[in-house]
Amino acid sequence: MTLMLRPTTRADLAEVDALLARAYPRLLKTAYPPSVLVTALPLIAKAQPMLVASGRYYAALRGGRILGVGGWSRDRGAPQRGHVRHVATDDRVVRQGVGRAVLGHLLAQAQEAGLTEMECWSTRNAVPFYAAMGFVAEAAMEVPLQPGITFPAVRMRLDLAPGPSRR
Repeated sequence: MTLMLRPTTRADLAEVDALLARAYPRLLKTAYPPSVLVTALPLIAKAQPMLVASGRYYAALRGGRILGVGGWSRDRGAPQRGHVRHVATDDRVVRQGVGRAVLGHLLAQAQEAGLTEMECWSTRNAVPFYAAMGFVAEAAMEVPLQPGITFPAVRMRLDLAPGPSRR
């Protein structure tokens, strides 16, 4: 079966939430100590309703089932810059092109919307994936999740100047 990409809607919220809750713990356990995961996972492995319904969050489906998700938002302080948001692939289909399809699609959509640069706050284990898609690692960072809770990540950047499609 072929992979279909489409924007998510509020009707997808429960399925996206289930995907994130299932995939993040399995995919992140090799890159982070349990002490980080026990505080971060309850906060990051949940679908964000406004993002899911934004028209800029996409699902990759096969056989009607969501296998991957991801989106983008515009930077409030620099309107030409976008941020990659909440990308995840079902852990049962990692390395089968699902993540590449989702990220390629959202980058193309962001470029069509006039963005010239994308920033990503990558998990440690996803750095090679983003690098393969053209992102360049800039610095390690701590993403603030709640007062007193941060999540180690890597800030990465991609130039979206007009060029060949990333699909």
